Amino acid sequence: MPFTTLLFDLADGIARVTVNRPDKLNALNEIVIGELDGVIERIRTDTAIQGVLLTGAGTKAFVAGADIGEIGGQGPSDGRARALAGQRMMRRLEQCGKPVVAAVNGFALGGGCELAMACHIRVASESARFGQPEVKLGIGPGYGGTVRLPRLVGRGRALELLLTGAMIDAQEAWRIGLVNRIVPPDQLLPESERLLRSILENGPLAVRACLELVDAGLDMSLDDALRLEAAYFGLLSATADMREGTQAFLDKRKAAFKGS
Repeated sequence: MPFTTLLFDLADGIARVTVNRPDKLNALNEIVIGELDGVIERIRTDTAIQGVLLTGAGTKAFVAGADIGEIGGQGPSDGRARALAGQRMMRRLEQCGKPVVAAVNGFALGGGCELAMACHIRVASESARFGQPEVKLGIGPGYGGTVRLPRLVGRGRALELLLTGAMIDAQEAWRIGLVNRIVPPDQLLPESERLLRSILENGPLAVRACLELVDAGLDMSLDDALRLEAAYFGLLSATADMREGTQAFLDKRKAAFKGS
């Protein structure tokens, strides 16, 4: 399907999705959210797509936030509908069943930070900047910032960022656990792709299971999460991939996983 605010490329199993509004610092508006929702459906259902690399066009911004011109005149019902649409899109990204790496190339503020947090792993350029500055506009996060940020960095650090609206650099984001790696700007996309390909070398059913277990386990008691992990362990033990992976280890060769 054609996009007006996204660039999409698929090569060797990796879908590269680029938010392409550089003149607006790749800000999220209704069109971007709708098109991201559409591309997530393709990611979910297209068996040729094994993993996803998400980034922003240009060098200044990953996604600088919501489109302020669009939200400035909204009322209560409009605001709630906008938040629900953004939350739904990001939750579907989080639960697409395939690893998603955010290559954060600049500002990731407000909705941009929320989009990065909905990805499974975040690689940041040294020039990246993060924050949830919504309180400075007299509004709060609407796309999951108050939910995912404390889960990633802890309650105290999350509240400081949310309540002050402060912007932090990549080094601080790494220190508090918001990002996984920091790289020089010219290495951002190559390093993000290398990381993603290292994941895709593993058994795809096992990778998907890890994604689902971590997602579900965060909302369960410890005992329930352990029982779920044991159930998945049993299911994976019935797969051809498990037979291939264990035999390849014994044979001292690279496994040839089939996803079955």
